[in-house]
Amino acid sequence: MFTGIVTQIGALASRERHNGDEALAFAVSSDWLYGSVVGDSIAVNGVCLTVIQNNGNKFAVDVSGETLSRTTLGGLDIGATVNLERALSLGDALGGHLVSGHVDAVAEILDRQADSQSVRIWVSLPQELAPLVAEKGSICVDGISLTVNEVEPDRFGVNIIPHTLEATVAGTYQPGTPVNLEVDIVARYVARILSAGNGAATE
Repeated sequence: MFTGIVTQIGALASRERHNGDEALAFAVSSDWLYGSVVGDSIAVNGVCLTVIQNNGNKFAVDVSGETLSRTTLGGLDIGATVNLERALSLGDALGGHLVSGHVDAVAEILDRQADSQSVRIWVSLPQELAPLVAEKGSICVDGISLTVNEVEPDRFGVNIIPHTLEATVAGTYQPGTPVNLEVDIVARYVARILSAGNGAATE
């Protein structure tokens, strides 16, 4: 599990194809991986991946063809920057919201406008996810925990504060940028419960 609080911006250092899957390596600052071991989970742009190699300032992960095709990871170029977060440990602060690292859809930045000292962005909203996104609720964009300002049938808006613009890849967002979306876990389970209830037999 993760919180959507990005703690490092990494860069794609290499990618090697293996029969449709790929091994990706990411460069990070020299102290960020301290205490991390092979088998640990790291969220890369909101995608939960397992560390298969740790060289101190670089870590490698295996990415399946399924994940490459259903997230933005398949389109990353060498040198591309990514949001990184290590998995929660017992006692860690939950600063954002509970994030599983299982991407629901790839969306697109539609608009970016200055809003006082922050930036307001509009993100496309796939039809199947629209019922799970609520005004003032939480959503994860590229692994960043954000609060939804408003929701329209095919898009939603969020504000990004200066710190987040500097500490994540959100500072590079422009119209057309693809992003990974993960809806709030609570919303997903509430929808599932309601769906199951509607399908239950009645006397």
